[in-house]
Amino acid sequence: MPPLKFCANLSWLFTDLPEFTQRIYAAASAGFQAVEAAWLYDSDLQELQRVKNATGVDVVLINTPLGDAKAGDLGLGAVPGREEDFRKGLDCRSIHLMAGRVPVGADRATIAVEMEDTFVQNLKHAADVLSNEGITGLIEPINTRITDPRYFLDSPHQAAAILQKVGHPNIKLQMDVFHWQIMDSNLTQNIHKYFPLIGHIQIAQVPSRNEPDSAGEINFPYLFSLLEEMGYQGYIGCEYKPLGSTNEGLGWVKDYLKRNK
Repeated sequence: MPPLKFCANLSWLFTDLPEFTQRIYAAASAGFQAVEAAWLYDSDLQELQRVKNATGVDVVLINTPLGDAKAGDLGLGAVPGREEDFRKGLDCRSIHLMAGRVPVGADRATIAVEMEDTFVQNLKHAADVLSNEGITGLIEPINTRITDPRYFLDSPHQAAAILQKVGHPNIKLQMDVFHWQIMDSNLTQNIHKYFPLIGHIQIAQVPSRNEPDSAGEINFPYLFSLLEEMGYQGYIGCEYKPLGSTNEGLGWVKDYLKRNK
């Protein structure tokens, strides 16, 4: 079995460096061959491309635009009336298609059907756009117990049902272990059940959202072995808050790679 591949999430790691280009160099120096980030839209894209070429580091994932952050947006994919704003963000090679939040003052149960229909239609549009470029779109459940109580898409079960309605093979499931554990806990069975849908994975310990080898609920050596056994070949994004400096907290991945040479 080939070893798992890890990528540095530059929105969480190396944040002592102000520029994403600096963080790419830092990730390359730390041994990462790929990076991901939440949003790079304010960066100089030509400079990012130059640094990417200079380091050989691949950018494997970013998110669609937030929308209006000051107004409380966190993605627009399932937000009725914001379809055009959502579709303007479909211009990247690797992309997380963010569902967005239940509107302020709305009852989740009352608006759920309308939001799901909006999301499905937007995802079908995205699938058509992305398939022309050979891009895989991803949808990610985000927990509503700790991280964002208003986020629309909050469980792998909900996401799988939406993917079935979308019916396009280039729209897949993004498994963030942190969110899955908080919402459902049943990681082994859920991974087995939804593995054919998974297009990307992200990791962090629960509940602190720190390094995988920090104290918490998840047995990451077991989880990594499970993913190896199941033949996962994509990247695993390191989307966690380092307890100290990023480099000081990378012992877990260095130990993993040593054991799997």
